Amino acid sequence: METSAEGVEEAGAGGGAVGGPGVGGARPAVAPASLSPSRAGDFMQCPLLYRFRVIDRLPERPSEAATRGTLVHAVLERLFDAPAVERTAPRARSLVPGQWERLCAARPELVELFADDPGGERLAGWLAEAERLVERWFTLEDPTRLEPAERELFVEAELESGLRLRGIIDRVDVASSGEVRIVDYKTGRAPRPEYAESALFQMKFYALVVWRLKRVVPRRLQLVYLGSGDVLTYDPVPADLERVERKLLALWEAIRVATDSGEWRPRPTKLCGWCDHQAHCPEFGGTPPPYPLPVRSGASGGVRQGRMGPD
Repeated sequence: METSAEGVEEAGAGGGAVGGPGVGGARPAVAPASLSPSRAGDFMQCPLLYRFRVIDRLPERPSEAATRGTLVHAVLERLFDAPAVERTAPRARSLVPGQWERLCAARPELVELFADDPGGERLAGWLAEAERLVERWFTLEDPTRLEPAERELFVEAELESGLRLRGIIDRVDVASSGEVRIVDYKTGRAPRPEYAESALFQMKFYALVVWRLKRVVPRRLQLVYLGSGDVLTYDPVPADLERVERKLLALWEAIRVATDSGEWRPRPTKLCGWCDHQAHCPEFGGTPPPYPLPVRSGASGGVRQGRMGPD
């Protein structure tokens, strides 16, 4: 789950401080020291976006969609605190207001999402949509028949190359036979078939980490799309995960070269319209902040930035 995991993943994205203070003097700039699915996705989408998030650590406004995803994940996690017979849709819906209050207490900036809603109508509609997403989950899985081995599981593994992979898995189910299923909740809609492989990248990343940690290849990877009511499954084999490992090593080498050279190229796509950093992006007439890390001359090495290639 990338929405609620981002804070932990970003906290581990760098090593010790090697530069001066970050933008606004809030945190020092650090060189990347690990890779998570969300940050790998950032680099593949746009290397400059990766720089802004991981090295410059530029602030970003919270969004209603991402925050709703975090809220729904929190509700589904907490529901399993109850005995199996009490895991009902009404109980899950009743958890939404309390989890929203907890989320706001932990992250006060989220209150600003509805600062222009003094009557509370927009917030009420937003919470109602979160309740609908939670309720739809019951049409896709039966929580009374599930006893997760882990929820919101932080995983981290170091490959033989020294690359450290980390992330947070929404749910891990373990059958009596020992077979492992990794489950991730998505509050959006399922992708079209031609984009399914991209959607599975995060899950294969997690499967690779579990394989390296436990020496067990997960039996099934399962994406639960609450926005459209679809379930996407995939059964990996070692060859799949070996390919993912090779891709991640190539990606990490491109990140290393960009870090050393200071060359982070923007890649314009239709997603640019959603980016908070247009004021700093050359594609929109902006100027990036001064690069806060040491630059090694001749470090560019010809590595293409942000490409991962097909399976």
